[in-house]
Amino acid sequence: MTDQLSSAAKTPASASGDAAATRRLHPLVDLHFDRSWFDELQNRLSRGGPWDDWTLYQLAMEAEQARRVESFEELQCLRTLPDFEPLPHQIGTAGKVLHEMGGRAILADEVGLGKTIEAGLVLKEYMVRGLVKRALILVPASLVLQWVRELNQKFGISAVAQKREHTWGYDVVVASIDTAKRDPHRERVLGTDYDLIIIDEAHKLKNKKTTNYQFANLLRKKYCLLLTATPIQNDLDELYNLITLLKPGQLGGQSEFAANFVVDKRLPKNEDQLQEALSSVMIRNRRGDGGIHFTKRFVKNIPLSLSADEKALYDAVTGFVKERYDESGGDLTSMLSLVTLQREVCSSRDAVFLTLVNLFKKTAEDSPMRPKIWELVDKIKSIKANTKAEKTMELVKEMDEKVIIFTEYRATQEYLLQFFRANDMIAVPYRGGMNRGKKDWMMDLFRGRAQVMIATEAGGEGINLQFCHNMINFDLPWNPMRVEQRIGRVHRLGQTEDVRIYNLCTLGTIEEHIVNLLHEKINMFELVIGELDHILEKLDGGESIEQRLAKALLEAGDEQELKRQLDQLGSSLNQIRSEAKSGDGIASLAKGPDLLVKMDRLGTTVEVKP
Repeated sequence: MTDQLSSAAKTPASASGDAAATRRLHPLVDLHFDRSWFDELQNRLSRGGPWDDWTLYQLAMEAEQARRVESFEELQCLRTLPDFEPLPHQIGTAGKVLHEMGGRAILADEVGLGKTIEAGLVLKEYMVRGLVKRALILVPASLVLQWVRELNQKFGISAVAQKREHTWGYDVVVASIDTAKRDPHRERVLGTDYDLIIIDEAHKLKNKKTTNYQFANLLRKKYCLLLTATPIQNDLDELYNLITLLKPGQLGGQSEFAANFVVDKRLPKNEDQLQEALSSVMIRNRRGDGGIHFTKRFVKNIPLSLSADEKALYDAVTGFVKERYDESGGDLTSMLSLVTLQREVCSSRDAVFLTLVNLFKKTAEDSPMRPKIWELVDKIKSIKANTKAEKTMELVKEMDEKVIIFTEYRATQEYLLQFFRANDMIAVPYRGGMNRGKKDWMMDLFRGRAQVMIATEAGGEGINLQFCHNMINFDLPWNPMRVEQRIGRVHRLGQTEDVRIYNLCTLGTIEEHIVNLLHEKINMFELVIGELDHILEKLDGGESIEQRLAKALLEAGDEQELKRQLDQLGSSLNQIRSEAKSGDGIASLAKGPDLLVKMDRLGTTVEVKP
């Protein structure tokens, strides 16, 4: 360095311009300060002006104040979103992902708490800080346009839905994973370096042997968010697979993980160490956490008496099913499909008709069952009206507001569409099997001019209907979790009205008992989803609630016996709930299989103080 300075000092004045320029740029030789602003200030002070308008000075000060960054942890993106105010737990989650998890996290909030908002905040913040330019969001096909709308409208992010090959060239692309993993898209996607990848409904990647998992594992990414309300459903390996996809090596190898944390596939050990491992990659906010407020939900059960013809069909189908059960020697597995017949009778003649016709076609021509099946078909022909449909129409007219109607059966959905059309009311369908464009079209129609949406179970997951606050369960599923998923479409964050839920139940049928079990015995409509999940998973005997209900239905000799068995089931569910409430953390749940509740006890939630 000394030699360089000496050499510079000896350069003659007549040296080339390049040499002089080199000398002037050396930071240790010439340091230049811009004093023009100070000189100008001194001149104005000596002359007594001129000075700028005081209002302009205040505006300049406010502009500078707005540009100040007071804390590195503060979310800068919130300043760019003046018309959108996230909730405290969503801001807390985004901050933790950025500053503690290095942009790789599983967002496992319970249904309806805004995982999409949290992911949008993380994406926007990284974009504002210049850390993310290219992002890929992989979601179920039915949710692509919903994600695009949310990112554009709430976050001002120019996201596009993948439609053609050239779309992959945009900075922020939303696509279905099924599209992305197929040729010719696969090679283009896997050949791109993404700054951030977001995968919604990530529980569908839980099995590392599936093509979805293997495809996601090959994606080149700097940051990654996995969104799922149910990161664990059946065993701890699912959790291991998701975390390994996110942060390889976080839980060690498969054998190391099993040795350290697994007693059997559904029972963890070393909970403190597991808590530490989970808390660095997963965040789970629950509805019961402080500061998360929902509007009220009001539930009304509507008991209905079947017409004489409808009741005669129900009794005939019940006798047919029980006769088949006795003939099978009590084989419950083979009888579950026949039990569906009884449930379909409670829904519509159309639903049970299709099932009976298909059963007739599959039955051998010389089987004594064929004439019995056709006898039931003949009974259907005598039914001219649908008691539940007529009551539904009455309720919809009374509400005079938008309402979503859920049914279990496609045939019932078609019947109701025709029924509403015949009564000069606009109703739109929503079901599985519709392509993405048609589902979005139906949603737009319902948001606009249609008063009624009639949805099958495909409408119970993924869609947001905060603009509607009335729901009719035309048929009730036997699994309470599916009921809660339906309700979660309307009763979620962003809902400004109290939600009203109407359950139709036909007296003297299995529906009456199901409503009594769900509403009276376990108070299902008052439970938070984590509680409900724990209750259902901890049933003794390893049988699902659907199997327990079917067994009671088939083995009960009469209505009184059926009521007694279902009361007993309700008491068992209530007892599980009481035990969970009185327990002291994970130790009290060590004998139960509900991993989600165990995970909640492991402390993976974000603490947000009001």
